[in-house]
Amino acid sequence: MVNSRISVYIYAHDPITKSGLTAQLRGRPEFELVDGKLDTPPKVALLAIDTADEQALQVMRGLRVQGCEHLVLVVSSLSDEDLMAVVEAGAGSIVWRSRASASWLAQTIINAAGGEAALPPEALARLLKQVTRLRRHVLAPRGLTFNGLSSRERDILKLAAEGFDTDEIARELSYSKRTVTSALHDVSVRYQLRNRTHAVAYAIREGFI
Repeated sequence: MVNSRISVYIYAHDPITKSGLTAQLRGRPEFELVDGKLDTPPKVALLAIDTADEQALQVMRGLRVQGCEHLVLVVSSLSDEDLMAVVEAGAGSIVWRSRASASWLAQTIINAAGGEAALPPEALARLLKQVTRLRRHVLAPRGLTFNGLSSRERDILKLAAEGFDTDEIARELSYSKRTVTSALHDVSVRYQLRNRTHAVAYAIREGFI
């Protein structure tokens, strides 16, 4: 029988916090608590940190490298700089320590395992402000968007997604056929995609277009 329980690895800056989180989650039928040393990476990692220091960020990056795709962070507060740092390190969900009840944590972990990210509204607003500043002052002057696509690449992928072939895209955007082919090839190489169809599907799935 396939084990349908969610494997959860708990990390904390101090043993008392880790014991408390373990006590909150142990015994719940949805979860299987693991020590992080298994051959198969945990489905979700729950990390309780005091600050987003380099040690915490290294643990987060290490978990992502090992194959853990869903990181839930429990923290008291984050500066704007630290908020961006933990998101870049892989945090998909953030729970303020003051709101981290057993039921809230459990539901956040379940949602994370299903691929759903969750940021407190005030944290999301702060993050979006940073993204806006980055887009306006760093990316836009270079002709890039936040996802790394140029406006040309985005326009080409949009038309490709609508079923236009290479010649039609070139005519529609007043580009040469070679420019269109080169742009599609560059996107495929950058994101390690197999072909044009894969590039279009990936761009749609990731919200690039």
